[in-house]
Amino acid sequence: MRPLSLAGRACAGRLAVTVLAWLFAVAPAAARLVVMHGPAELTSAVLWIQTDAPGTVRLSWRPDGDAAERQLELIAAAAQDNVVVARLTGLVPGGRAAYRIEAGDERRDGQVRAQPWWSKAANAPPITIAIGSCFFLADADPRWGGNGYGGEYEIFDTIAGVKPDVMLWLGDNLYLQRPDFMDPAAMAERYRRQRAFLPLQNLLTAAPQLAIWDDHDYGPNDADASYVLKGETLRLFQRYWPNPSSGLPDAAGAFGFAQYGDLLFFLLDDRYHRSPNRWPDGADKTMFGARQLEWLKQALTYAPRNSIKIIAGGSQFWNRASRFEGWNHFRTEQQAFADWLLERRIEGVIFLSGDRHFGELLKLERPGAYPLYEFTSSPLTSRPPARVDQAEHDNPDLVAGTLFNRRQFGLIRVSGPGDRRELSFESFDSTGTLLWKHAIPAGELRFPPTTKETR
Repeated sequence: MRPLSLAGRACAGRLAVTVLAWLFAVAPAAARLVVMHGPAELTSAVLWIQTDAPGTVRLSWRPDGDAAERQLELIAAAAQDNVVVARLTGLVPGGRAAYRIEAGDERRDGQVRAQPWWSKAANAPPITIAIGSCFFLADADPRWGGNGYGGEYEIFDTIAGVKPDVMLWLGDNLYLQRPDFMDPAAMAERYRRQRAFLPLQNLLTAAPQLAIWDDHDYGPNDADASYVLKGETLRLFQRYWPNPSSGLPDAAGAFGFAQYGDLLFFLLDDRYHRSPNRWPDGADKTMFGARQLEWLKQALTYAPRNSIKIIAGGSQFWNRASRFEGWNHFRTEQQAFADWLLERRIEGVIFLSGDRHFGELLKLERPGAYPLYEFTSSPLTSRPPARVDQAEHDNPDLVAGTLFNRRQFGLIRVSGPGDRRELSFESFDSTGTLLWKHAIPAGELRFPPTTKETR
């Protein structure tokens, strides 16, 4: 494999980042003022800010072309972990705004960019989505261990160097550990410590951030709807990840919808309503819950037929070779959804997942329909397994050459005019070395025309 210079970094620079990351893994350092770019819309962008003490946060910004500076004061309160969220308004589609944040004796300057907009297909810009899951950071207390489990934190600077348009976290974005499971204060402290981790800081402001969760940021390993503090972990998730939406008025959860350009994101919650894995299969065994699935079906039906629809979940959707967690162990619900996709002729769907501590691309062939692709990207910093089950390598749905059990992140590059988009699925290791690439035209995600449609 030849290394790709994704961030334009020299070898010496990569070595320095690696050494620093090792030092941080032994004794993690923290940023005092943490800033993250939340979702960007057509005329605004969200800033997430966390201070190291309660107090006033002063924010000023100036959209490109504006003579006047806009200002806002917010109060960082201990009850909210000193977190404030601000929406910078007045941007134009594709335009930028320079901002300044002042809190105590700390100051941060940066720049946000609004989403692009186009009215003609020929003007559709290229879009790059970065994806990853499983960010493990060892506990500061050696009693809880894990110093050898996380590593290669330089991966965050590598992703930042790509300058993606969006970063989508696919779950296990932190690992709640044994001291946390029944202690909301300990959960909040783990979130604070991990969000302030210095090797992460460049990535947090390199692109708008979106996220879903999986078991480790929801609760204990393989946790399901029976976890009694799921309300606490949901509040923390919502506090630390300002997604455009989260749940519905009549259905709690971390699921929601986002859009960037012509890409539609259906962000699923595979934990809050999940039946126990050992529950007998049948109509009452669910991974997503009836209300969430009803919303998903309605949202997919409402979406423009020719749009690219990205369905993201923490557990794998279509891996029939897995003996671990996945929708294949919720067979009745999985098959019902597969049948619905065919019946309603929903087009343009691809699936993203994390969790597995290895990455792969699956291609599920469907007679008389387009194939379903599932891109699994895992882990970012958690330890990969020494080996992967032979059944995974022998999976007939596996796209040859895409299964790697090493730390990695993924890219989905969308290019070409809006009526002839092309997608490139790509996976890279922590240094930016390309592991594999698989490109398809978006037209491959369409049903063959029926006799009626061809008339």
